[in-house]
Amino acid sequence: MPLPVQLQAVVDELEVGDDEWNAFINRKTGEVTSCSRELLRCVEDEEDTSKLLDWQLELLQECRRVLEDSDFIHLPSKFDIHEYSIMERFCLSLDDDDKSGRLLDAIRGRGAFRRFKDLIHRQGIEEDWYRYRNDALKQIAADFLEAHGIPYLDDKAGPGPAPEAG
Repeated sequence: MPLPVQLQAVVDELEVGDDEWNAFINRKTGEVTSCSRELLRCVEDEEDTSKLLDWQLELLQECRRVLEDSDFIHLPSKFDIHEYSIMERFCLSLDDDDKSGRLLDAIRGRGAFRRFKDLIHRQGIEEDWYRYRNDALKQIAADFLEAHGIPYLDDKAGPGPAPEAG
């Protein structure tokens, strides 16, 4: 994908981030790709790959290409995103103090994510949450891209900052 990168493409990668996958972006081309931690370990440890299936070998080659090309950099991980903090800010952003309070109570302690999702569903504010979350991820993605001098396009807001000439 040629530069500038579509901001939503980066957001889409951030949305699916989990413990088992790493997402990368090529700072020169804007190409976004993901690799499983398992396949990345195979490449890094030069493990025997003879038992891998054809589709796994294709993914392994992609992971090898990403690791060997210094233009690929890690996108923010789920640990950089702080989903809990986004949930908390959403709760505090609500105009309805009662809903806000119940949601804040729901996100305390073990099982917070499940209780939060159940409660936004019961309160009929799932769309508000997903819109809020998407906007938060867009801001994280935009900040990341700007920090690395990667120009981007946001269909709603127009082009993001381009790297300074130097």
